Amino acid sequence: MRISVFNINGNLTEKKISLDPSIFDIKLHKQIVYLDIKRYLSAQRQGKHKTKERSELAGSTRKIHRQKGTGQSRKGDIKNPIFRGGSRIFGPKLKRYDHKLNKYVKTLAKKSILSQKLKDNSLKVIEDFLFEIPSTKKIVNILRAFNAENKRTLFILSESNKSFYLSSRNLITKKVMTLNELNNFDLLNSSMLFFVESSIELIQKKLNHNDLFHKINNN
Repeated sequence: MRISVFNINGNLTEKKISLDPSIFDIKLHKQIVYLDIKRYLSAQRQGKHKTKERSELAGSTRKIHRQKGTGQSRKGDIKNPIFRGGSRIFGPKLKRYDHKLNKYVKTLAKKSILSQKLKDNSLKVIEDFLFEIPSTKKIVNILRAFNAENKRTLFILSESNKSFYLSSRNLITKKVMTLNELNNFDLLNSSMLFFVESSIELIQKKLNHNDLFHKINNN
């Protein structure tokens, strides 16, 4: 399958680029996408909630009163959880919320999202361009050319471009990522995807390489 390439002014060029049907023309695997998004969001949690246990509290370990003969209940030291200022019973502990997902499953989720975005006409390929100096106005003009000013937009570059990043930093709903930074959450959460011409070729090689690796390991 082939799609047209646009310039930064939103006009069609004479170029057409080939897309691999195994990446950009598959059905949407909702459960697979759900599992990967859940994995990504879980990994964002720090899990640093922690209260001190009895052995971690500073204070005397002296027994408050003798075991018998006072008419009161048995008590240990002042750090007992039943006292004010004591430790907490079954308090929260440090925890990791992230969980693993097979590379093949993550790749399949990415393919599903890309295919759905293309079917929804939410994926555009634009010519490679270079920002020599930061200019937010240029980014706004590109978005205006594609009627994407009010949409959550993601630009995918083949390599880091500091000037382009600085140009978009002041636009709240716009993101710029390289292929190495790309994740399925941002792909799914964006209403419009802009791939530069070189990045669309690289992502196809990368995803096909992952498929080949999976097939070799399963044989």
